[in-house]
Amino acid sequence: MVEFGGWEMPLEFSQGTVAEHMACRRGAAVFDVSHLGTVRLSGPGSWDRLQATLSNDLRKVGPGRAQYTHLLDDDGSVLDDIIVWWVGEERFDVMPNASNTGRVLGAIGGDDVTAQRAVLAVQGPKARAVVASAFPEAAQVPHNRVAQLVWSGRPAVVSGTGYTGEDGVEIAVPAEDAGRLWEVLVAAGAEPAGLGARDTLRLEAGLPLHGHELGPGITPLEAGLGWVVAWDKPGGFKGREALLAQRADGVRRLLKGALGSGRQPLRSGYPVTVGGQPAGELTSGNYSPVLGCGIGMCFLPPELAVGTEIVVEARGRPLGCRVASLPFVPKSRPVVATPATPVPETQAARPAPPSSPAPSLRR
Repeated sequence: MVEFGGWEMPLEFSQGTVAEHMACRRGAAVFDVSHLGTVRLSGPGSWDRLQATLSNDLRKVGPGRAQYTHLLDDDGSVLDDIIVWWVGEERFDVMPNASNTGRVLGAIGGDDVTAQRAVLAVQGPKARAVVASAFPEAAQVPHNRVAQLVWSGRPAVVSGTGYTGEDGVEIAVPAEDAGRLWEVLVAAGAEPAGLGARDTLRLEAGLPLHGHELGPGITPLEAGLGWVVAWDKPGGFKGREALLAQRADGVRRLLKGALGSGRQPLRSGYPVTVGGQPAGELTSGNYSPVLGCGIGMCFLPPELAVGTEIVVEARGRPLGCRVASLPFVPKSRPVVATPATPVPETQAARPAPPSSPAPSLRR
């Protein structure tokens, strides 16, 4: 267990980060992501407030859908990246990063209900098949959809989203029900997974992390996320003028992958050179259990093509790498969810002894 933004969270369980990572890539893993915020907006005017504040366009979706979006600063940089769950006609559950809940609350208003609920994410090609044994209705919620359901007589909100690059669902239940739901999901076949695997999975999937690939001085265009910017949205949004200027001028740097040639993990902060000249530094890095080599992400000149040789300085040791396209690892083919024999809700999860500390995620 490690301290993380005021929360006590699991870095890894008894099987270890690599085993948890591979369970998610090949089967199903369950993550406790209750540290993520939930800011709830409801009633008349909620849609207008979000539409005027965030970068994406809610007109693209509707009730029962989820949308990825950004809260931007005046200079176009990303104050936070957010998932909006459009739960009901006039109810929105806005999901910011853990450290940014207060900032998002101040920008959009609403109520911070983070402490009232817990969120468990079941991810992997077999995620829906596993969830079907414990919560059949949840397994049927499609990708980027949201549904208000009932589990064991209690309210639940389920979204077909995640942060691993795999298929799966996120299940929000009253906080007091979280332990029981966790036990049922683990008994159904989900491998408990912690922050370590969550980081290596999102890195293989080429997904940005706030504080690394997103944050002050980093715009959606530089992060390769221009698709979350609704350029022609009536009324605009904060940061629009700065982004229009950057789009007209062209970005001077672009988020790209760095693929190592050996098993040495790449790490955030390692300098990157191209042709002997400084080109930037890694924003994230680690070891890829699937590829068996070090991988990382960095902002590089946009003209550098995939395959271009670069050098990453690992504490004075030069590592030969090359520019890679993102994601590093493609999404697996999901297994069709078929309800099976329900698992008794009293069946306990496997014990998980504490593990040694390591760098934690900021999200």
